[in-house]
Amino acid sequence: MVLTRVFRAVSRSTLLNAGVASGGGPQGQLVRLPLLRRKYTYRSGALKPMPEITPFGLFGVICTVIPGLLIGATISKNMANFLEENDLFVPSDDDDDDD
Repeated sequence: MVLTRVFRAVSRSTLLNAGVASGGGPQGQLVRLPLLRRKYTYRSGALKPMPEITPFGLFGVICTVIPGLLIGATISKNMANFLEENDLFVPSDDDDDDD
């Protein structure tokens, strides 16, 4: 941020000095300012239109997350049952030494 301000100040003073030396025309510019591309303006400087507003903001998020969690839980439960039925992963009973 600080470097940007310094660069702009140096560029402006260079452009002003070059414009005065050549009569003020654009041909006398030795350094061209970089085009600052903003999210809210076009290259010409005109403002861009307002972005579209999503009508189902929070409701859409809820309607996406809850089914995703339910489907993921169902898949993981079915995979755990499959692994246990085929003796690929069976929890050991040795860890339950509460006596």
